[in-house]
Amino acid sequence: MLRPEKMCRVSVTGSKRTMRDIVEAVHDLDMLHVTEYDGAWDGFEPGDPVDGADEASEKLVTVRSLESILDVSADDAGPTRVVTDEAIEEELASVREQVNELDDRRDDLRGELREVEERINAMEPFVTLGIDLDLLRGYESLSVVVGEADPDEVKVALADSPVDTFRVDHEDGVVAIFARADESAVQDALVGATFTGLEIPDGDGDPSSYLEELQHRRQKLESKLTTVQDELDDLRLDYAGFLLAAEEKLSIEVQKAEAPLTFATTENAFIAEGWLPNDRYEEFENAVRSEVGEAVDIEKLEIAEYDSDGHAHAAEAVEHEASAPAADEGAATADEEGETREAAADGGTVRSDGGIVTMGSDAPPVIQDNPATVKPFEALVEVINRPKYSEFDPTIAFFLTFPAFFGFMIGDLGYGSIYLLIGYALYSRFDSDVVRSLGGVAMWAGGFTMLFGVLYGEIFGLHQLGEIVWGGNPPIHKGLQPHYGEYALGWLVLSLIAGMLHLAVGWIFDFVENLNHGLKDAVLESGSWLMMLFGLWAWIFAGASGSAPGLLVGPESVFNGHPFPLGFAGFDPVIGLAGLAVFFAGLILLVVGEPIEGVEFLNVLVNVLSYTRLAAVLLAKAGMAFVVNLLFRRVGHGLGRRRRVALRHQPRPRVLPRTGDLPRPRGHRSDVRRPDALGHRRRHRRPARAGHRPPARARARYHERRPAGGSSRVRRVLREVLRGRRQALQPVRLRAHLHDRGLTRPGPQ
Repeated sequence: MLRPEKMCRVSVTGSKRTMRDIVEAVHDLDMLHVTEYDGAWDGFEPGDPVDGADEASEKLVTVRSLESILDVSADDAGPTRVVTDEAIEEELASVREQVNELDDRRDDLRGELREVEERINAMEPFVTLGIDLDLLRGYESLSVVVGEADPDEVKVALADSPVDTFRVDHEDGVVAIFARADESAVQDALVGATFTGLEIPDGDGDPSSYLEELQHRRQKLESKLTTVQDELDDLRLDYAGFLLAAEEKLSIEVQKAEAPLTFATTENAFIAEGWLPNDRYEEFENAVRSEVGEAVDIEKLEIAEYDSDGHAHAAEAVEHEASAPAADEGAATADEEGETREAAADGGTVRSDGGIVTMGSDAPPVIQDNPATVKPFEALVEVINRPKYSEFDPTIAFFLTFPAFFGFMIGDLGYGSIYLLIGYALYSRFDSDVVRSLGGVAMWAGGFTMLFGVLYGEIFGLHQLGEIVWGGNPPIHKGLQPHYGEYALGWLVLSLIAGMLHLAVGWIFDFVENLNHGLKDAVLESGSWLMMLFGLWAWIFAGASGSAPGLLVGPESVFNGHPFPLGFAGFDPVIGLAGLAVFFAGLILLVVGEPIEGVEFLNVLVNVLSYTRLAAVLLAKAGMAFVVNLLFRRVGHGLGRRRRVALRHQPRPRVLPRTGDLPRPRGHRSDVRRPDALGHRRRHRRPARAGHRPPARARARYHERRPAGGSSRVRRVLREVLRGRRQALQPVRLRAHLHDRGLTRPGPQ
């Protein structure tokens, strides 16, 4: 997982008579990364495409041109379709004829439309000016100049010029100048003014009529263009599947036909080299031999190997048997040092000392070797750069840290489930490898977010999950609540430790890679940073000579029970001084190795402090969720309260008097009593006058019986009783009445 797949260089040698069959077999396996021949061997030339390559290439260009004209995309493919050479030959000519005809018509219409729009734009200023076009030309003794300018500025410029007789007509910034002078003299007079000349269009009479004709012409052209575009869209729907299938087939044919361009060939033989995964070499050899038999010689030339210490070798030679006769009568070559080289039948060349010289010096391709669960994170690594063959692959480090950091910061079962569903949708519904990788990353991030959400006891920012799962006592808290504020400081310190470990892993990887250049280089370039990192932070966690904050060291430190009961109150001061000495020793080594990097020695402090954003995002997310939930609660409470108020203020139905009573004039005193909303009868009273207040005695009795600090519901019932029943002011009846409404328990009678 930390290294890419081990690659080996292979050579495929054979007769030109079997070259097509070998190319077919190798292409179908899709294993070999072919090395392009650089022409360095004497007597060998790059190969020529096989017969039919030009025809297939021409058809491929035609298909891609038609796809471009019809705007065909992969989404238009429809059902899977297999096309044959005969179908391509027949249908391609028909489709090309139809598409080219419509495309030519569309180009002509677009050209005419562009010309009409230019004429419309040129005519609009003259419509604004309002002067007939025949009055702007044809004079023998007058010059007419039309343009866009400030008329006052034009008049001043002409008045200060030798032009003594002129007239200026203008409208909305369009100016027409009539002058008894040459046009060149008028233009010279306008040099000092801001003037943009306009060419007078052909035509006579009112320019508005010309403009209407041009606009009508534009509408007709746009209608024709829409019709042609619709026909092209119909062709796209009819032939998109055929064109995409034909492109795929022709692309494969062209690749196979042009493959010999990368081979080293003689008159009768060829040599091809390339890289493939070392553990698949036997599979490759058996598959090719099963297709072409013994007419091909396949040889493993070298292996890009790692030694026992994990260092990458540029090449590890493979022992070869005595080579066969030269590929083409022992064609000889000479290397740069003058040594004689003979092209061998097993590929490459044979040096005079028996070593193998390959046709190219290209580095092996990188195939990242990661499990299926880790592969989605390769997309995150490739955003920066794909690791070289000799470098460590950091994908596993991304896999182990990114989802955990993300889940720690968000930590919510509800939001994590949403991330998980979004990731699953991206992974399952798209064909793009990049989108599927992002979906896989989102699923892992969502899973860790759900895990931390359960530990925090939180779902959509609410803490009901902690009540259900943990009985109200989750194992960890985010620290937003005042009672658990110590957790906020605890996460801050844990973020620092996570940053230290994360940076240390990176420098350890770099240290191991630099061992390839020697222990000294590894210590100076990477070991120095590790010494500075651990030395400085050991000194800080030992108190930093009394300047470290209490959350790191001392009885109030976060690892001394506030909130994590680990019994750690800081290192011994002696350890701190030793760590400081290690820090300065690392700084000296760094300056000795790379003096310019000495100015960045504080990175071991600054970069670790930057990881505190983990705790910051954790608290910020919790605060945002709290605010959003609070707003939703208030909005819901407001909607419910408005609904209750609306119901309470609905007009009360009029209650008729008892049978035998006659209605009285409005406002008339009466002894007639009418049932109120509680089923009791009350005396009909005249409506209150403006500014009217109830008698002082009634007010006193109301305030005397109002429960101190009672709820608004109790007060509302008291007001209803006060206004509806005078006898209800008696304490005994009032308590019974409230009991009937479910507000209080009945008191003593």
